[in-house]
Amino acid sequence: MDRVLITDGHWRKTLAATRALGEKGIAVTVGETSIFATSLFSKYCARRLVYPSPKRKPDEFIYAIIAELTRFKYRAIFPMEETTMLVLSQHKEKIEEYTNLPILNYEMLNLARNKARIIKHAQSIGIPCPKTYFIERIKEVEQVSSSLPYPVIIKPQISSGSFGIRRVDSKEKLMTDYLQIHSKFPYPIIQEYIPDGGAFGVSLLFNRRSQLRAIFTHKRLREYPVKGGPSTLRKGMRRYDIEDLALELMKSLLWYGVAMVEFRIDKRDGIPKLMEINPRFWGSLQLAISSGVNFPYLLYEIACKGDTERVFEYKTGIKCRWLLFGDVLHFLSNQKRFSLDPGFFKFFDKNTSYDICSTADIKPIFGRILSGITLLYDQDMRKLLKKR
Repeated sequence: MDRVLITDGHWRKTLAATRALGEKGIAVTVGETSIFATSLFSKYCARRLVYPSPKRKPDEFIYAIIAELTRFKYRAIFPMEETTMLVLSQHKEKIEEYTNLPILNYEMLNLARNKARIIKHAQSIGIPCPKTYFIERIKEVEQVSSSLPYPVIIKPQISSGSFGIRRVDSKEKLMTDYLQIHSKFPYPIIQEYIPDGGAFGVSLLFNRRSQLRAIFTHKRLREYPVKGGPSTLRKGMRRYDIEDLALELMKSLLWYGVAMVEFRIDKRDGIPKLMEINPRFWGSLQLAISSGVNFPYLLYEIACKGDTERVFEYKTGIKCRWLLFGDVLHFLSNQKRFSLDPGFFKFFDKNTSYDICSTADIKPIFGRILSGITLLYDQDMRKLLKKR
């Protein structure tokens, strides 16, 4: 039986990938820094691997991964989180002595995760972007403060999920808020606020020749935090105009592997504006799989066989929900909680799948609850929550 090693077992997308590969008869080993991780409880997790923190102990992490690859024959390794992906990419040549690592090199991944550099690149090839101010010295914040189109958004240059992103409504608050974010995320960019006409993600898969092999588009319906964060409910759909922009951008980077490109429709002019690139598997992965685009298996085929079939069509209208605990937190913090559309208590819609909850694989629910134990001793998890 073919084996695949997947890292970062805490995350929803890891569970989605584990199930997607396991259902295809692939033996999946899931790794994490703790045994109390959601994906490690899946019936499709054939082996559990506990390794040192890739963030705090990268050398020990690499040693553990190579030891695992030496002990068992793996067809591929899929890093699911950014930190893990970057550490593995720095050792890509060594890792590929043992297995396939279907990601780009460290330099290209660093480019893709840098919002400032990607916005500059996108502007150079005509991709619509929010008006962006690139700060190189703190005194420049004061210089541009009078001419900014308030409200504005301060964003870290390096991708950080929703961490460090802040809306500023007036000149008087700009410097204080900027310095606060700068202390954790040096020299964040300042962007015009885009009135929300809809937030979309375009997920893509490319082979080694940067040829498109799969595409999927979704619209965010709910988020947590309510004013901007990971989606807790989203729906699959088609937006060919946005897909064309995403494809143009990623082909210009000669991309290989998976990525998700985020856009927001500007309510003022109806134009999609680029927000960022996620150069890895994305949190809403289960929706694509439920809609008929099995990104993990397609990537597996590219990694192991060199190519795969093209999947450009899929079911539209399917929704996917992060109930535990994203949509619960959305419900509790949303003042309009009893007028949500669709309603929070609509649990059995036949067109809605779930990120974690599954009657066919129920144990990850308990894994998600038990993962709270890691907060007692896992420094990485505590730091992650403190950034919120």
